[in-house]
Amino acid sequence: MTNNRKPVLALFYCQNVPDGRKQERQSLEKKYGGSLRLFPIPCSGRLDPIHLLRALEEFADAAYVITCPEGACRNFEGNRRAGKRMERTRAIIRSIGLEPERVGMVMGSREAPKGLPEQVEVLMESIFKMTPSPVHHQGCQPCQYDEIPDEEKNQ
Repeated sequence: MTNNRKPVLALFYCQNVPDGRKQERQSLEKKYGGSLRLFPIPCSGRLDPIHLLRALEEFADAAYVITCPEGACRNFEGNRRAGKRMERTRAIIRSIGLEPERVGMVMGSREAPKGLPEQVEVLMESIFKMTPSPVHHQGCQPCQYDEIPDEEKNQ
């Protein structure tokens, strides 16, 4: 059975990221169709691991956050908080057998800030190279952690 499903990226981003206004968001959603779901947030520090995990569970093959450049956060340490929460989320998905690359964080440069469209383009290229999430991929073979070795069956 072939699967023509395109990978889906859930992208949470700080509203203070350059070119993160409504018009740019709508243009990106139109360009990438159902492969990109954008979620503007007041500050990346407000993002909780549950938001990323829920996106991975319900529809996304990957979930990323774009933060303000280091030292440029209007809420002082929002991007640092986001980084700590991202590491916690990676540990969680690693513990359940998913690749940690399915979640990530992009922090722009203060000296050469990139706008939302530029950052999305780079992320989408890497997401399209990713294998489909086993959470959403129907018809896939059982994952290695679903199989019970013969010696354990006899115990």
